[in-house]
Amino acid sequence: MLNDTITHAERELYLTLLELAQQYPSAYEWLTRLPTWLNAIKDKANYAHAPAYQASVARLPHLTVNHVDLNSATLTIDTSLNQSQYKQTTALLKQLMPWRKGPFHIGNDESGIKIDTEWHSDWKWQRVAPHLSRLDGRRVLDVGGGSGYHGWRMAGAGADTVIIIDPSCLFYHQFMAIRHFVGGADAHETGRYRTHYIPVPLEALPEHSQLFDTVFSMGVLYHRQSPFEHLQQLRGQLVKGGELVLETLVIEGDANTVLVPHDRYAQMNNVYFLPSVAALTGWLEKAGFVDVRCVDVAVTSTEEQRKTEWMTYHSLTDFLDPNDAAKTIEGYPAPMRATLIAKR
Repeated sequence: MLNDTITHAERELYLTLLELAQQYPSAYEWLTRLPTWLNAIKDKANYAHAPAYQASVARLPHLTVNHVDLNSATLTIDTSLNQSQYKQTTALLKQLMPWRKGPFHIGNDESGIKIDTEWHSDWKWQRVAPHLSRLDGRRVLDVGGGSGYHGWRMAGAGADTVIIIDPSCLFYHQFMAIRHFVGGADAHETGRYRTHYIPVPLEALPEHSQLFDTVFSMGVLYHRQSPFEHLQQLRGQLVKGGELVLETLVIEGDANTVLVPHDRYAQMNNVYFLPSVAALTGWLEKAGFVDVRCVDVAVTSTEEQRKTEWMTYHSLTDFLDPNDAAKTIEGYPAPMRATLIAKR
C-alpha cells in the first residue's frame, strides 16, 4: 500500500503559507507560485529520476514510531523494524543515494538503519548553534538546505516555522523520506507541521518578502557567480532586525584578499569567490547588514566529510593534494569555512 507522505507535506506547506499570508500579505506571492514550484520538481522532463524518487518515498512502509529526537546529533526516529521492514526501508532509502547531509537513524538502540551521510552535519550545527539568537517562536528560512538535516535541527531548537529551500530533486525526496517517519513529531499543538521544503533556489523567491526572523545560508555563497546579489536576496527575506547566519568557504588574508579559482577548486567547477573573513565582513556591511561578527572558523577535516556506505563517490580525501593535505589537488588552500552572523 502506497503512502501519501508527499501530498500531505505539500498540503501542510500550503496551509502554513495561507495562514502566514493572512498576517503578512507578501506571503500571497509565495502561494501564487507554489503550484508551479511543486509541479516542476515532479516533472520527468525537468528531472529524469523524479518518478523513481517519488515511487521510493511512496513505498516506504508505515511504522509505529515511539519517539522522534530532533535535538540529537543523529536525528533519531525510534521505531521497531521487523526483518522485512528493515530490508524494504533500507533498499528504498538507498535508491535515494547519495546521502550527503545528516546523519539519521531509523530504528531502536539495538538495531536500525543508520544513514551515515557524507557530511557530519551535526558538527557544523554544534559550531553554529551556540552563537544563534534563540530560535524559539521564530520563522526561519534555510537556504540550500540539502536533505533538510539542519532544518530539522532548527525545528528541534524551537523555531515556529522552518522553510527549507533547495532546487535539488534528490534532496527534496530525501527530505520527504525522513518526513514520512518523522510524521507529526514536529507539529504545533494545532497539528500543523513546523518544517517544510520548497524545491527552488533563493532567486526564485519573491524579492523583499521580509517574512523571516532568521535566515541561514550555509555552503551556498561560494557557488554564486554574483555574491553581492546573493547577499541582497538574503537580506530581502529578513524582517527588520532579523538575523543572517552565513557560512561559506574562506581563505586567510586581509580585507582585500579574495581567491577566484581559475578552473576548479577541490574538483568543484562551480566555485567562484573565496574571500577572507575580513573581506566577507566588508561585503556584508556593503550589502546593508550591521553588527557583523565572525563566530567560527574551521578547517574541514576528512573525518567531517568522507565517503560512506550511503555516499560512495569521491569525497574530500580525493580532492586534497595526496602529498600535502593543507592544499587542494589544484594547489589552492584546503577548504576552510567561516560562520558570520549579522543583522538586517
